[in-house]
Amino acid sequence: MRTGKTAHAYLFTGSRGTGKTTCARILAKAVNCPHAVNGNPCLECDICKDADRGILSDVIEIDAASNNSVEDIRDLREGTVYRPERCAYKIYIIDEVHMLSGSAWGALLKVMEEPPAYVKFILATTEANKIPVTILSRCQRYDFRRITIDTIAARLSELMEKEGVDVEEKAIRYVAKAGDGSMRDALSLLDQCIAFYLGQKLTYDKVLEVLGTVDAEIFSQMLRTILAGDVTGSIRTLETLLNRGKELGQFVTDFTWYLRN
Repeated sequence: MRTGKTAHAYLFTGSRGTGKTTCARILAKAVNCPHAVNGNPCLECDICKDADRGILSDVIEIDAASNNSVEDIRDLREGTVYRPERCAYKIYIIDEVHMLSGSAWGALLKVMEEPPAYVKFILATTEANKIPVTILSRCQRYDFRRITIDTIAARLSELMEKEGVDVEEKAIRYVAKAGDGSMRDALSLLDQCIAFYLGQKLTYDKVLEVLGTVDAEIFSQMLRTILAGDVTGSIRTLETLLNRGKELGQFVTDFTWYLRN
């Protein structure tokens, strides 16, 4: 954006909740903002504000999970014939692009081979391996990494302060870890915990209760029984967890994380 040399097609790939679609929207704003500062959208002009509200006609978002037929892509291709109404570029953001059908890929390739100068594509996917090489070769690829626990925790703390919700630091850290590298998942889990204890201080124990997870002491106890070859002791620990309504699938995930650490 700073150099003014933008590609006609981008591919954003990475695990869920790492900001692919969000960054696609920011890029679409930056490309079209008439008052961009050092490559960043100004966020103040009508184009930026309409983009934020999702009413900017020149930025078209398509969910390929539900619009994956060849007819859908042909409609897209027909739309590229018309110049943008208000912006410099018409931007097509195609989310979950790996869900397109075989014939739809062919139709998309046709328009990506020789796109009009005023059209740009931003493809987002969690499974880049499913995208045909012919499409990949026409895109600038950016890999989104899983977000660190520190980064997620800092963002959650910032939001809780803004919302005036009293949350223990240890509880925030646990939710950040449970998000498993996904900011979106962490936010959903925190919302769930707050809803259960609305108006109360959200503590570490309350988070464990809501998420159906167990404290590190249980992991330690389980590890000791395993190392001692105490099958009966291990089964008793699992029975205690089941009686408390804990989800065994979640226990396995958390116990693996504990062992890795």
